[in-house]
Amino acid sequence: MDSSLTRDLYRDITDFAHTTPSWFQHLAELWTEAGLLLFGVLYVVAWWRARTGSTRSIALAVLAPLATAAGYVVSESLKSVVDEERPCRTVTEAVASLATCPPHGDWSFPSNHSAIAGAAAVALAVAWPRIGWLTLPMAVLMAFSRVFVGVHYPHDVMAGLVLGALVAAGCVLALRRPAEAVLGTMRTSRTGVVVWFAGPGRV
Repeated sequence: MDSSLTRDLYRDITDFAHTTPSWFQHLAELWTEAGLLLFGVLYVVAWWRARTGSTRSIALAVLAPLATAAGYVVSESLKSVVDEERPCRTVTEAVASLATCPPHGDWSFPSNHSAIAGAAAVALAVAWPRIGWLTLPMAVLMAFSRVFVGVHYPHDVMAGLVLGALVAAGCVLALRRPAEAVLGTMRTSRTGVVVWFAGPGRV
C-alpha cells in the first residue's frame, strides 16, 4: 500500500515536522497518547450527564466505549492480515521519525490510534451531539499526529479513522435497543450500585 504518492506525502509531513520547534514536536508526540486519555475522560462525563436523562441517552453513553473497543478490535484484526511495515523503517530516504519506530511485527495498516480516535469521536458525538465540535477535530488531529511523528503513512491514518467511525456507528446502531432494554430494567432495580450506574433517569 506504500505507493509513491503516499510515500511522498509522508516525507513532506515528516520534513515539515523537523522544521517545527522542539516543544511542538514533543507536544505532538504527547498528543498521540494523551488524546486517548482525554477521550476516556469524555466517556465518563458523557455517562455521568446521561444518568439523569432518558434511557436512550444512558444507553448511548454506555455504548460509546464499547463501540470504540469494537473499532480497535476490527482494526487490530485487519492489521494482522495486511502486515504492512512501518514507514519509519521502509522509507529510508525520509528523515528520522520523531517517535521511536515500533518493532518489526507491529504493523502499520491501519492505524489503531486513528481507528480508536475515529470510533470514539463518532460514538461520543452520537451520545452527546453537542460535543461533536470537539471530538471530531480531536480525532483528526490525533490521526495526523501519527504521521507527523513518523510512525504511520497517511493512508494508514485515513483508513483507521474511517474504519473506526464505521464500526462504531454500526455497533451503536445494532446495540442501542438491547442496551436500552437492559438499562431500563436496571433502573427499576433496588440494588444501589445498579441504580447508581444506570442512573435515576428524568425525575
